[in-house]
Amino acid sequence: MDTKFDELLDFPCDFGFRVMGLAQEELPAVVNCVLELHASGAYKQLSGIRTSSTGKYHSISYTVRVQSKEQIELLYKELSEIDIVRYVL
Repeated sequence: MDTKFDELLDFPCDFGFRVMGLAQEELPAVVNCVLELHASGAYKQLSGIRTSSTGKYHSISYTVRVQSKEQIELLYKELSEIDIVRYVL
């Protein structure tokens, strides 16, 4: 992944992620495990989990204190590889 985050952002900074995945109870826990691994203690889950109109999907928003472009790219990659996650924005 070759993004231009380093040209657009001054690091360190707070960066928002929205993770959308299947409406399964373990979704927040598996996302939090990845965030803890790559941004230990430097993230916050925003209040509430949104449910899609069909009830099939959940959306969770996070603010992460990122240190570099590479960290953002790594988080996108790792979060996207979770089997119950469908999108990371």
